[in-house]
Amino acid sequence: MSATPTVLFICQHNAGRSQLGAALLRHLGSDRFNATSAGLAPADVVNPAVAATVAELGVDISGNVPRAVTPADLDEADIVVLMKPGLALPSTPRGEVLEWSFPNPESWDSAAVRPMREAVAARIQAELLTR
Repeated sequence: MSATPTVLFICQHNAGRSQLGAALLRHLGSDRFNATSAGLAPADVVNPAVAATVAELGVDISGNVPRAVTPADLDEADIVVLMKPGLALPSTPRGEVLEWSFPNPESWDSAAVRPMREAVAARIQAELLTR
């Protein structure tokens, strides 16, 4: 693993769970990691409820643009975090793969997203920041 490992969070649309994971890792991990995110079928915009809940922490992701995961992303990542188990990736990741299971917050409001934000933060603390 490189001196500053790259962690790639992946979900279906790169609008909710993966954006949340990357934003929280950047917030909690400071400069210990390069955090990025992508999706298999990117949405047009980041989920507003997810953006609002990370804004409560002082992190602005409202201008992020969802993007598709590429084979190059998977080759460059030291750690790939699948926010939904069993996602069909475009190639085999080079790095370690973690499979987390979080529901799709596509139609949720901020109040519904907050508990998931806290659960994702706890996983990041337990499985990434302890390295």
